[in-house]
Amino acid sequence: MNYPVWQLDFFGGGLLIAAIAVFHVYISHFAVGGGLFLVLAERKAHREGNPAIMEYVRRHARFFLLVTMVAGGITGVGIWFTIALLNPAATSVLIHTFVFAWAAEWVFFVIEIVALFLYYYTFGRLSRKHHLLIGWIYFGAAWMSLFIINGIIDFMLTPGSWPQDQNFWSGFFNPTFWPALAFRSFFALLIAGLFGFVTATWSKDARLRLTMTRYAALWLLLPFALFIASGYWYMTALPAELRELVFQRMPMISYYLNGFLLLSPVLVLGGLLLAIRMPASITRPMAVLMLVIGLIYMGCFEFIREGGRRPYIISNYMYSNSIFTRDLEQINQEGVLSRAKWSRHKTITPDNRLAAGRELYNILCLSCHAVDGPMHNIRPLTANFTPSGLDAMLSGMATIHPTMPPYAGTAQERFALATYLAYGLHGNQDPAKTTPIQAKEVELPPFDQEQDDYVLLAWSTTGMHSLSDGFDFWALQPPASTIRAQLIRRGETPELVSEEVNLLYRLEPAFLDPAARSSFWENAQSLFAASPADNIGLSGSPLQGMMSPEEGSFTAEQLPILPYPDGGGFDPYPMVTIEARDPAGRVLATTRVAAPVSTEMGCYQCHGGQWRVDKRAGLSAETAANVLAIHDRLSQTELLAAAEQGAPRSCRSCHPARLDSDGGDGQLLSLSASIHGFHAHFLRERGAGACGLCHPSSPDGASQSFRGVHDAIGLDCTSCHGQLEDHALGLLKAEALEGKARAAALAKGLAPQTVENPDEIVARQPWVNQPDCLNCHQEFEQPETDTSFNQWTAAEDQLYRNRSDESSALFCQACHAAAHGEYPAANDYGQLVHNLQPLQYQGNTLPLGSELNCALCHTVAMEDEMHHPNMLREFRNQ
Repeated sequence: MNYPVWQLDFFGGGLLIAAIAVFHVYISHFAVGGGLFLVLAERKAHREGNPAIMEYVRRHARFFLLVTMVAGGITGVGIWFTIALLNPAATSVLIHTFVFAWAAEWVFFVIEIVALFLYYYTFGRLSRKHHLLIGWIYFGAAWMSLFIINGIIDFMLTPGSWPQDQNFWSGFFNPTFWPALAFRSFFALLIAGLFGFVTATWSKDARLRLTMTRYAALWLLLPFALFIASGYWYMTALPAELRELVFQRMPMISYYLNGFLLLSPVLVLGGLLLAIRMPASITRPMAVLMLVIGLIYMGCFEFIREGGRRPYIISNYMYSNSIFTRDLEQINQEGVLSRAKWSRHKTITPDNRLAAGRELYNILCLSCHAVDGPMHNIRPLTANFTPSGLDAMLSGMATIHPTMPPYAGTAQERFALATYLAYGLHGNQDPAKTTPIQAKEVELPPFDQEQDDYVLLAWSTTGMHSLSDGFDFWALQPPASTIRAQLIRRGETPELVSEEVNLLYRLEPAFLDPAARSSFWENAQSLFAASPADNIGLSGSPLQGMMSPEEGSFTAEQLPILPYPDGGGFDPYPMVTIEARDPAGRVLATTRVAAPVSTEMGCYQCHGGQWRVDKRAGLSAETAANVLAIHDRLSQTELLAAAEQGAPRSCRSCHPARLDSDGGDGQLLSLSASIHGFHAHFLRERGAGACGLCHPSSPDGASQSFRGVHDAIGLDCTSCHGQLEDHALGLLKAEALEGKARAAALAKGLAPQTVENPDEIVARQPWVNQPDCLNCHQEFEQPETDTSFNQWTAAEDQLYRNRSDESSALFCQACHAAAHGEYPAANDYGQLVHNLQPLQYQGNTLPLGSELNCALCHTVAMEDEMHHPNMLREFRNQ
């Protein structure tokens, strides 16, 4: 942040350094091992009295001098040039911390240069003893250069206690110094053998060619076991958390690790083959190929080591974008642009948002990512996001993607960066803030309070059945809306009627053929191990038929209702007409109720694609496929390939719906804990807005599912369920108590919002431990609090949808409506849709029987509070 940024779109920050550094490191290791190769090969020539070998050594020395001094020198300067431009802050730390080590290394480097020139140009001019002495001096200086550079390089990976004590020696002799030194020393010997193959196979003397090729093979093969052993020592010397990060939590490193493991036997096999007598036409290209394989081998190791440093450039001290760990909190408060000395835009306005976002990209991302370049290309990584989706991704990327540093900067700067990446590079925009909705026309069934003998009440057991509809790929839930009804015979003592009567239901005609607009039935067997006929639900229920009687009530279970009417469009409130008939078929009562159902799930904002239906709902194939691709990458599954072969999976086939569920793998997190625990990292500190990004609860959305009286008085999702972080922590805590390690890992990155300490979060099971109305409405009184978080129902029979009064078994929802749609309810679809029964039976939108309207069911004046305390007072929220 204190230096100007070198603009490199295509190359990014990493490609130039990687390309130059890998080649230089390869040459520099040859400079060490090759020096010993020269000395010992010369001794071999003297010992055997073989002038041909001596001539080979002289030619190899010339080759060695040219490669190490020219190619090594140029790339060495290139490394300093690129790191000084691309990571000047880190370069400054290395120079100032190890100034005397650098000075010593440069002294040894000068000795190398002088000794090598003397060694080559004094061939045949000095005595055997003195010429070998010069060779040994060269090798000793070269190895000491490796000794010093090794300490500095591994300091960046494992600085040990240096970040705390700033002591030169604790940084230099860091935890991986000795195993890394052994590893690199043996590596240098292997590389000397690979370069020896090249000069040996180019010899015109067939006998000499075979002799020196076999000699070079020994340099490759003999130290190989020690080389592998030192590599294992190196790995075990890494701190446990770093070892887990590198070898378990960073899938991209697996490519380089697999490459390293695969090429190890290839090198051994190549060395054995070259030791066999073969014509030069074969051995020469093989030698060159082995040299290239060695370069790739070295590259794999360096990428593993460099990857292990992420998200730091100096572990636990400086992030890869050159921001010091100690400065992160202050930068998050003050902003990046205001602190960056060379930034053009110090503040962000609507007019400069894109330009400021580009500048933020240069400061925060360019050190690793390229634009359209071959290394960490940012364009495909951000192609699926809207600005809001990418803003969420940036906020939580460090937890889920451990190679990424935590986002640095203010929320305004983060959105500017997201806007540049999503809109500036791809033209992706956020969905419209408001979705035009026309009020739904619904016919009000008749009711004569003076003449009618029955009151028929009906409701959907859930305030909104929310589901994904990308059934060709995966499914969260099936289409399965449940309608419950109670028939009341009016009288001095009203009676719930469930015998000698039939309740018939029929869905609004425009919604009777959902199979024509959904692939659910084609994939039901693969998704849910069932094969219902078209337009029949998993429970066997059709979209019109007879409700099943229960004690005091009737139920139509799991109706396969979708929000797609004939002729197209999106309507999340299909109406169900219910009639009560006696055995002779005479209609006793009629009512209607909405069956709220929505496919408005905002996955596309992070996973690409667009809304599938009417630009306001539905999961497109592109979105659904990307969700699986991400799951496959992070969880090492093959769900996308299975779906593309016609075998989509339900999420519940692996993740139990809850802890005590019979379905799914009990070793995996429950579905709710997995989804909320993962996504909470990207949607922190967003209040109810976080809920609206995924659920159909946004007031600007196409469903507006949060429409009840609680919405009208200013409450939101977090009032009952808590902030998303707290909601996720409660679910994860229950999973952690079951011994699931993944739960603890996800919870570690979340900070509670409603309570001070994570220990205060109460563990809860999804769909069982839910908010309890009586936590706020104690004794059914006016609440003294506006939140019920952390106080849950103890069992399913205490859930609002299952609770009834004690005197008559009348369900709470019969008079108050389903959760999230409690009377009086309202949204853009019109009051009639959400308050049809209060309007039908009492001409207002209040809960049934409120405002002393006991006469709805009772034919005499009521003085006692029969159904619950305090019900005879005036309704306060009208």
